[in-house]
Amino acid sequence: MATTDIENDEVNDALPEEKKKLDFDVKVDSPSACERHVVITIPRSEVDRYRKEAFNDIVPKAQLPGFRNGKAPRKLVESQFKDQVAEQVKSSLVMDSLQLVTDAGHFSAISEPDFDYNAVLLPPEGDFRYEFKIEVRPDFDTPKWEGLSLTRPACDLTEEHVDNHLARTLTRFMTGEPIEGEAKAGDTVTLNATFTVDGKKLSQLDEESVVVRKNLTFGDAVINDFDKLVVGKKEGEKFTSTIKISDTAANEDFRSKEVEAEFELHEIRRIEVSDISAKQLDELGFESVDELRTFVRTELERQFKYHQQQAVRKQVVDQLTRGANWEMPESLIRRQTQRELQRLQLELQRNSFSPEQVSGYLNASRLNARESTIRALREHFVLEKIAEDLKVEPSADDYDQEIELIAEQSDTSPRRVRAKLEKSGQMDAIRNQIIERQVIDKITEAAKVTAVPDEEFLMDRSPASNVNFLIAGEMVDIPDAKFNNEPETLPGAPKLPDGPKAAGPAQMQE
Repeated sequence: MATTDIENDEVNDALPEEKKKLDFDVKVDSPSACERHVVITIPRSEVDRYRKEAFNDIVPKAQLPGFRNGKAPRKLVESQFKDQVAEQVKSSLVMDSLQLVTDAGHFSAISEPDFDYNAVLLPPEGDFRYEFKIEVRPDFDTPKWEGLSLTRPACDLTEEHVDNHLARTLTRFMTGEPIEGEAKAGDTVTLNATFTVDGKKLSQLDEESVVVRKNLTFGDAVINDFDKLVVGKKEGEKFTSTIKISDTAANEDFRSKEVEAEFELHEIRRIEVSDISAKQLDELGFESVDELRTFVRTELERQFKYHQQQAVRKQVVDQLTRGANWEMPESLIRRQTQRELQRLQLELQRNSFSPEQVSGYLNASRLNARESTIRALREHFVLEKIAEDLKVEPSADDYDQEIELIAEQSDTSPRRVRAKLEKSGQMDAIRNQIIERQVIDKITEAAKVTAVPDEEFLMDRSPASNVNFLIAGEMVDIPDAKFNNEPETLPGAPKLPDGPKAAGPAQMQE
């Protein structure tokens, strides 16, 4: 375990003049590559100075019975507001010292400090000392990224490619006609499903529409040979299957357990794509077949571009993360798993993938969630380090373009998409994907790139239908911020006069 003592002058040199007044000592231990244990000690003289400055601000504005505003004796004001000022001083010392340590750049925080703020006590005598743990980006030298040898998939999109994608697109947009006979591969069936363990109901799925394909994937399980269960069945028939929950399922209690699934075939629909009528065009919002084909071609081009980007990205990160085997705290992996899924969903939406395609990618990631998250974190650490060296930072236009592409795919206004992202805390995911894409572009520009013919992506590579549903339970939500920026209000105490607010620990987060 490495320990670092940070000199106060070294911390202060990185800060504006007004911040250099706080005197404190910092000791940093490194339990692992992505963790730091920080101990901050603030001398009593600084505690007294902060207390004096707090009362200097309060006394001229204090309102006490029997005295005009700001005319009460200082000793009386200090007696009346003693407890509230102590809480304010504690808050200011904690927030200021956290900000100073962060700005000094001795580690790059990727989470908020982990400590119980209410358990931190300001002693009546002696130095003020508190400690916390924090997750950080590991320290490493920037890998050599210029001059890499890469290949890029290349393909001239033909009318045949557009025809094939059009057939898949119609399946996505059209409901098809009800069929009274037996289900066939490629039909869209509506199912009711009940999942039980040891005879007890675990979860239920009502009227879920899926295309009959070889496999059916959920967020935490896969039914292999799903088509064999459905083909030949008629409306109203039931069938069962035993499903094994993934060993990386969100609900740890059901990992690797077997679940009994009973399905009821509610409806069968079939789409004939050989002849698109004027009525169908109108329902889809197109005036002509040519307009529809143009839409399909544009969508296919964007998806193939994403395929190119991902193929190049994989080669880049594979080369740059060799040896990047940093140990990751389990708390970091669990928290980032949901964030990584959110980031992947946004990336797919902005590249014109359909909801079912998005579900397919998400389900594949969920089934290997832990490993996918670890890999994504290592990749992000490396690409973020290169971004810092190159001073890559998204512009307002970059954010606008990203949000417009997501809005276009989800048929929602950019304003609503932005509001939703901001409310759910996903704007950092937007930032990360913009930065990573721009860094990959710069690496590619400096690389030796060879075009390689590749039509695999343009084939119907959909052996599975995907249901955005977790049989064993939902993913754990990202927790809210642990701290706010306000000193604790003491019950029954007089209200402090208004004053400036301190910065919060959340500002440490990258």
